[in-house]
Amino acid sequence: MHQISMLQKYKGPDDASSLSDQPSSLLIPDKRWKWWILVVLNIVFLLLGQAVAVILGKFYFDHGGHTKWMGALVQTAGFPVLFIPLLVFPAPKRVSSSCNNPSQPSLFTLILLYFSLGCLLAIDNYWYSLGLWYLSVTTYSLICASQLIFNVIFSITINSEKLTFLILKSVILITVSASLVAIHPDSSEHDEHGKHSRRRKDHVIGFLCTVGASAAYALLLSLTQFSFDKVLKKETFGVVFEMQIYTSLVSTFVCIVGLFASSEWKTLGSEMETFKLTFKNGELLYVLSLVGSALGWQICTVGVVGLIYLVSSLFSNVVSMLCVPFVPVVGVLFYKEKMDGIKIVAMLLTIWGFASYLYQQYLDDSKAEKEETDSDSGIEDSRLDGISDHKLV
Repeated sequence: MHQISMLQKYKGPDDASSLSDQPSSLLIPDKRWKWWILVVLNIVFLLLGQAVAVILGKFYFDHGGHTKWMGALVQTAGFPVLFIPLLVFPAPKRVSSSCNNPSQPSLFTLILLYFSLGCLLAIDNYWYSLGLWYLSVTTYSLICASQLIFNVIFSITINSEKLTFLILKSVILITVSASLVAIHPDSSEHDEHGKHSRRRKDHVIGFLCTVGASAAYALLLSLTQFSFDKVLKKETFGVVFEMQIYTSLVSTFVCIVGLFASSEWKTLGSEMETFKLTFKNGELLYVLSLVGSALGWQICTVGVVGLIYLVSSLFSNVVSMLCVPFVPVVGVLFYKEKMDGIKIVAMLLTIWGFASYLYQQYLDDSKAEKEETDSDSGIEDSRLDGISDHKLV
């Protein structure tokens, strides 16, 4: 699969000189441990950031917030904090002339790449914001699982991902899960403040927005992996932060334009006033909910892009599905949402689908490790045969 090739990506600057001095069999375990540590760390970032961001985003909408562009803006506005880890994992410096390094993309190519991905990210965030506004946390999270379906399609067509039986079964299970939620009216979707009821029309709008956002996000993941493999071709983890900073900068600018063009910025004062009337220290809670959501999304996105860099876009998307069983439980505990039988069945199907894909990853990793061991044994045997022939001569 991608494990061996991605392990080779994470070689330090001194590895090239030491590689010729040490047997590859001694290097592989060390690389594998480094790879697994980074993968686990990025999984934690993704799950923790996504859960915190979704919960705080719903808190904002449920207690007086109704600015959809603000909900989209906070998903990327926290990007300046990424300059801190970028100092620890610096991206490779660009050569001033592309003639010195023909494989290096030109400045125009980089600008076009980051601008395109940033605009797609802004549209995707706005659709997700609409979905979270119209739907409950449990329904929203379960429908978001549909992004795996689109990601498989884009991974096959854009990233040349192989479709196995276990991956196909995983997609089918999650498709059924999302379909159950789509056709099932959510008893939790009502307005606690009495402004208006969450009618069937709202459910349909929220469903379409969330599915559209899931499709756009899956496309974004596959294009990001394609950019790493075919365009950027950089071999340090700093490129993850660099890409996130530039695409988030573009997305933040687009969302700010949308915020002012739609005149939604005029309602920000009334939103804070509503928080003030609802809570003690309401202004502080209003600011903290937005800032916390912004930081949560940045932590999540670092995990997402990091997993794309280390493994693949499909694996990154599957890991994000781990939030499906976790976020609905939080919605029941903190927002008093109802967990009916349909949601429980949908959740179990999603977990089953994730387990199928995870088992496929285990099989691929075992196969890659076996092939690497056989390759090392073949090299060693050929060396011994050469020595024996030399002695005979």
